[in-house]
Amino acid sequence: MMRIVKWLILFGVAGTFAGFFLIGRVPVRDIKAYGATFAPNHAENLGLDPREVYRAMLDNLGIRKIRITAYWNRIERERGIVDFSELDWQVQDAEAHNAELILALGYRAPRWPECHIPEWAKKLPTDEFRSELIRHIERVIERYRDSKAIKIWQVENEPFLDFGICPPFSVELLDAEIARVRELDAPASPGGLGGRPIMITDSGELSLWIQAHKRADVFGSTLYRTIGHPTLGVFTYPLPPAFFRAKRAIAELANGPKPAVIIELQAEPWQEKALFQTEPSEHYKTMNPEKFRALLSYIRGTGFDEFYFWGVEWWYWLKEKHQMPDMWNIARETIQKTK
Repeated sequence: MMRIVKWLILFGVAGTFAGFFLIGRVPVRDIKAYGATFAPNHAENLGLDPREVYRAMLDNLGIRKIRITAYWNRIERERGIVDFSELDWQVQDAEAHNAELILALGYRAPRWPECHIPEWAKKLPTDEFRSELIRHIERVIERYRDSKAIKIWQVENEPFLDFGICPPFSVELLDAEIARVRELDAPASPGGLGGRPIMITDSGELSLWIQAHKRADVFGSTLYRTIGHPTLGVFTYPLPPAFFRAKRAIAELANGPKPAVIIELQAEPWQEKALFQTEPSEHYKTMNPEKFRALLSYIRGTGFDEFYFWGVEWWYWLKEKHQMPDMWNIARETIQKTK
């Protein structure tokens, strides 16, 4: 936790300095759209039918911007035997609803343990692991690059953040993945598919953004407000909304202006134990309807205008399993205001 405190002090100083000189470069923006990240593994852990949650997200919430993931360990559980059925219905249902998809690729992916590597691949020598990873990415792009629903490829998830149960990070491998994605989705003729932008993401609170922002066509940041910690208890980051404007201004000063979104907006609890191991009374310590409404007010000063919620599976679990629909209803009301 001391490392987190040191980072916050560093960023606080940097943000204060930048505030005097740079914040005006990134104005406060009206919110244009809300989306959500969807993870079938998270829905399953909560005892839910993933497709039921996904369709409720489309039909009831009215979400039309979704980040989904090509989880390597779910697509290729055994080496050389691939099963795209789970990802197929996510893409097909999005197409049927005219929804826009960000498809995350690689071995670092949304949701704990952050690195979703098949058991057989964990044992491979470095060069062989790299070859199999690139082959997995190739298969995914070749299967889905003709889908009009897919608007952005995300390559790895928060690759510059040291977090999760992951092998050592390699910038060289990341750059090779990005290059291969560009090759496979090369620009098509005018009006055709191909040439989609690449998203690279980074931690909103614990990273500097510069390296991720440099490699991105579209940059994605996380935004978490309140976490549970075994030593500090319930901890809210002491950061004003302008902190995110300052960091974006610094990144753009280094790399030039680029489209940017909040790709993970905390709308579910952050705690030490998994959600399915605890009860809503414990969850509500770090996320609840009151905190959710406060967060929706907070984000208006961040300089971003597009936000992807993190927690849609949990909202559905509260509504369906515990008859607690408030989080779901607040999200639906909020999304409808941007229609």
